[in-house]
Order: sequence, then C-alpha cells, then structure tokens
Amino acid sequence: MKHKLSFVCAVSLLAAVSCAPKQEAGEEMGLVAYTNPMIGTDFTGNTYPGAQVPFGMVQLSPDNGLPGWDRIAGYFYPDSTIAGFSHTHLSGTGAGDLYDISFMPVTNPYKKAEAPLGIYSTFSHNDEQASAGYYRVWLKDYNINVELTSTERCGIQRYTFPEADASIILDLKKAMNWDFTMDSHVEVVDSCTIRGYRHSMGWSPKQQVYFQTRFSRPFDSYTLDTTAIETMDAGRIGTATIATFNFKTAKDEEILVTTALSGVSMEGAAKNLKAEAPKDDFDYYHQQAVQRWNEALGKIEVETDDANLKTIFYTAMYHAMLAPTIYSDVDGMYFGPDGKTHQADGWTNYSTFSLWDTYRASHPLFTYIQPKRVNDMVECFLHFYEQSGALPLWNLYGWETNMMIGYHAVPVVVDAYLKGIGNFDAEKALEACMASANRDDYRSIGFYKKHGYVPCDAENWSMSKTMEYAYDDYCIARMAEAMGKKDIAAEFDKRAQNYRAVFNPATSFMQPRDSKGKFIPNYDPEEYIEDICESNGWQYYWSVQHDIEGLIELTGGEERFAQRLDSMFTFNPTDPKKLPIFSTGMIGQYAHGNEPGHHVIYLFNRTKEPWKTQQYAAQVMHTLYTNAPDGLCGNEDCGQMSSWYVFSAMGFYPVDPVSGRYEIGTPLFPEVKMHLDNGKTFTIQAKNVSRDNIYIQSVKVNSQPYTKSYITHEMIMQGDTLQFEMGNQPGPVWYE
Repeated sequence: MKHKLSFVCAVSLLAAVSCAPKQEAGEEMGLVAYTNPMIGTDFTGNTYPGAQVPFGMVQLSPDNGLPGWDRIAGYFYPDSTIAGFSHTHLSGTGAGDLYDISFMPVTNPYKKAEAPLGIYSTFSHNDEQASAGYYRVWLKDYNINVELTSTERCGIQRYTFPEADASIILDLKKAMNWDFTMDSHVEVVDSCTIRGYRHSMGWSPKQQVYFQTRFSRPFDSYTLDTTAIETMDAGRIGTATIATFNFKTAKDEEILVTTALSGVSMEGAAKNLKAEAPKDDFDYYHQQAVQRWNEALGKIEVETDDANLKTIFYTAMYHAMLAPTIYSDVDGMYFGPDGKTHQADGWTNYSTFSLWDTYRASHPLFTYIQPKRVNDMVECFLHFYEQSGALPLWNLYGWETNMMIGYHAVPVVVDAYLKGIGNFDAEKALEACMASANRDDYRSIGFYKKHGYVPCDAENWSMSKTMEYAYDDYCIARMAEAMGKKDIAAEFDKRAQNYRAVFNPATSFMQPRDSKGKFIPNYDPEEYIEDICESNGWQYYWSVQHDIEGLIELTGGEERFAQRLDSMFTFNPTDPKKLPIFSTGMIGQYAHGNEPGHHVIYLFNRTKEPWKTQQYAAQVMHTLYTNAPDGLCGNEDCGQMSSWYVFSAMGFYPVDPVSGRYEIGTPLFPEVKMHLDNGKTFTIQAKNVSRDNIYIQSVKVNSQPYTKSYITHEMIMQGDTLQFEMGNQPGPVWYE
C-alpha cells in the first residue's frame, strides 16, 4: 500500500534551517582524540564504528546492508557498501540483533541491488572518520556527506547534500542476521516530525523500539509503502513499513535528522526528544558527546609519549563503556521482563548485560570509574528479579535471552556489596542471588545441588555449567558471610567446592560426567565438545578463580601446577582446524579471544614464577591489541576484551572478581593515575618501563618495599602509590 502527501513549505520554516558552522573533528577533542572506533571492526572484533555516548541507549552507526557473521554488528571493515544508518547495535557479542530505525539519504535515481542489500551506496575508508561520539562518511554514489553524533537517548544525523532531487528513506522493513520484523508503523505528526515503532524478534524474543524523529526543515512530500508480514503458522502478524521523505536540495544544503528512542511508547520517545535534543544544532550535541567522553575517559590518566599506545588504551576504555546500555526514558519509565511498563525512581534502568563475559573485568572496572552506575545496575538486577523471579543472565531490551551460562549477575551484586558501593537493599540482593541459584528445574541446578555436578546426558555445556555455578555459589557465600549469615555462607561454601566433582584423577583434567556418575569415555581435552562452553578441556581447566589453592591440590601440588601452566602456553594445537569456536588469539592452548581464559596468565603468581605472568601479559598487550581495524583478537563482548586490557595495562588484574584482590602483572606506562570518586588518586609508577623492559625488578608501595603478589581494593581506594622498577630480564621473586 502506498500513501503520498505533498507539503508547501513556508519561507519562515525554511529560514529555520541551522546555519551553524561545522566543527572540525579533532578540534578541542581532549582524550577523545585518542579513540579509534574502527578498532575491532575487522577480523573477529564485531564492533561498530558509529556514534554513542557512555552507556547510551542509542548506538547510531552505519550498516553495510549484508548479513553474515562478520557483519553481525552491522558493519565490517572490508566491505564497501552502506545501506543505512540505524540506531541500535551490539558491541562485539556475536549476536545478530537490533539494527533498528534505519535511515538512508539518497539522490534520485538511487542505486538498488537485489535483496538482501537493497538501496545502498559505495564508500571509501579514505572518506570516513570516527572518534568517540562521532562518525562521518562520504556516500560516493550520491555525493552526500553523512555525520553522526548522539545523546543518551537521541541520534543526530547531519546530511550535506548536493543540488538534487533528494530523499531520506526510513526502512522499518529490512532485517539482518537473526533479526526479523514483526510489525512497524510510521505516522506524520507535522511537516518536520514523524513517529512510529518497530517490533521485532531475533535473539531477543520480543523487542519493541519506539521513536520520534524531527527533520530540520520540512519535507516537500512523502510516501509510505506498507506490506503485510505473514508467517506460515499465524498468517498476517503485522506490517512492514518503508517511508520516503523527499527534498529539493541546494548545493551544500544541510538537513539534520534527530531521532529519539524509547522502549515504552511513542510518547516516551517524544519526551526524550524534547528533553535531550530540543534544537537543531549538530555541533552542539557533538561537543556535548565529546565532553561526556572526556569526563569518562579522564577517570584514568596515562603518561606516555607513544600516541599509538595511548590510542589503544583509550579506545579500550571507550569500548568498555559502550555497554550495558541505558534502557529507561527520561521520566524513568521502562519495559520489564514481565511485559509491563515500570517506573525507575531515583535510578536509571539498563539493558544489554553480557554477564558471562563482563563479570570478569568490566564490572570490576566500573566499581572504580563508574560507581554510581554500578549501584543503578544492581538496582536493575533486583527489579528484574522481582519482575521475572530470577536475576538476569543475558537480558536485552527488557527480555531474557537465556544465552550463556551460570548466574553471573551474582558476582556483580556481591562485588558491589563487599566494596560498599551504593544504597541498594542488601537483604533483597542476597534473596535474589539465592533464588537464582536455587531454581531446581532450571538447567539441572537441582541435580547439581544434590549430586555436585551437572550431568552431561541432561544438559549441554554441562561441565562448564558445573564450574560456573560453583564460582557463583562462592560469591553468595562471601556476601552471606559479610552479612553475618553463617548458615547460608556454609551452605554455599560447600556448593562452591562442586567443581571437584568434574575432576577426573585418571586424566588429570576436568571431565564431563553422566547422571550415573560416569566420566565420558575417550576424553580428549583438546576437542571441542558440547559439554564445554565455547572452549575445550585445556581452556576450561582453570575456571576455579575462587579456589586456586584447591585447584593446585587437585593438580598434584605447586610443581605439577606450574608444569601444567607451562604446557597451557607451549602445547600448540595438534590440529588447528579442530580448535573450539572463538579460539583466537592463541598462545599454545591459551585463547585470549575467549573469556574463560582471561585470568589464566595471572596464575603464574601462585607458582612463585611471576616473570611468566609478566612475559605473557606483555605479549598479549603488545601483539593482540593494536591500533588497526583488526586490532582485537576476539569478540569485544560488550567491553570484556577491552576491560582486560585496561586492567592489565595498569599492571594488575582481578583473577577472582569479588575478592578485592588484584594479581600483579606488568605495567605498560611510566605512570597511571586512577581518579576516584572519593577524591583520592591511586597511582602506578613504572621506572624504566618499555617494550623490552617488561620484567619487574622490585615493588614498593608508598616508597616502602612490598612483598605480596597482589594489591587490594583498600590500597586503591586510599590512594596509595604503587611503584615498580622494570628491567629486560626476569627479576627476583619479590614476594614471600
């Protein structure tokens, strides 16, 4: 169905077009000048290069228009086409969802290919630019310059046209990868304003995105093309809508397209637009985005003369703060997992929690650089629990995707509680943690509680689930202990030892077991099998972050443990073609491209061989993180890959994220200052550090000799100064 309407544009309305001068990118940019959003857009990073503010609901970014694993974030650096600029994306998750509210400027006649590409333009990376909060590209086929920036809930696009019969196309029909349009709607409010929604299904079982868009000048005419969406089972389920807005443009005429999103309603989107982007001033909003990013990036200050290294570091910080994403309107309204609308009172609701990944380093990093958001995220979890009966596992746009394993909201809650962050209800938090851990009918938790492991003949990823549950149970025990609840602590401390149930003394590896207690036969720890989550037996062996001493005991003592660690990094795969999925960034059997191994490098400290931790940490930082589109060796996974780098570059890492203990690695910079919300500054100094001088010769704290292999949360919060002396040969074991 096609609708058409023409508008006569008043001279006074035409005069309202913004004539603000363009701000040159890089002008007064501060630390934003050291961000390169192109990092991770090639190889396996799955990142997007578009415009977003820290934790913003809007991720306004170009889409190449083609499906496929490489393009799962919408954009893949080797491609040469752009088919739209959509407002929602996932950062390095490997999940093909979102791509909502996609606009495409063209001059007529436009270029259109067969599906799935559709309307598109070619472009060149020579005519492309990106920094935190900003993206620009030249659409070669239409001679249109496109610039993107954003607020928390609004995307602002500036199109600079040639003299032409031009159109701006809003495509709510097209879907890519796992995404499927269920229903859509566009209505014209006035000659400059439209609103509508797109409902879709993909990874998220039900996604609702509402919008309101304001054009900076009236469109001359428009058309609405609608087609029925039908399925074999249900028949017609909705409407696919493509809207085309036509303009007669002068040479170098600018048209701004400002769009607010809401997960609640079109009225909510209108409120967000009025509150965050009431005027047509692209440069103003870009400057605001730069200011937000500089404030966020400035929480950690690094000293270095190496601009390349500085760019890698601050891009890692940038990537670490793209998710979780705000998921409530300016009035606090949000859509919950019970399918109802709720009010966040005094806190901000968030979505996009990739917790199997991010509990390891991203959330611990937030406790220092974003503590207020940490409190709000815990509040999100507790309300999610109230509305659904459990803490979130991997929630997206209000819904639970049930992707990945464990109940890893637990360590995030416990870490915040033990660090004294926020004002959330601790009793309710412990209740929510225990409820999530006691769902007997969920993924064999009942069997796990009774027999100590998840059986492989009942569950996929059974061995990994056993080990992940055990870690989360340990976290619950620590919170209960701190609250004086000894019985609960004892119960979950016992459960935390369940990892031992999948250790097979005959093979000296963790090994899946069936419901009768038998280990699976013919076990090869190199193989990728369905009982191990995205890894193999070598890679998951070390997932006992909470009880390394117990793992040492099972392995056969410290000497044998040290030998096994050495083998982990020196035993090359016998058949690289049979590596587990996501096994990238390989050093021996160690896969830095996947999260279960992220702490393993730091375990050499437990064998009194810290120089090996220093050697491998430096190797990973210098070779697997680069200032290039293929500069990430694995999925970014909503910030975990980059958070590992941020911690490691400072010289320490949270092996056990709730312990308040950080194993010392090797610092990357001569000086780092972490500016804390309590007004104090934690400082790391590394005398003589360089690419060759990666080995620690001695450690001092506040100029006094230091004899431990780790630092503590208390040392950070009281603003201590950690001082390293570096050299190019392994130094002595400085700790007792």
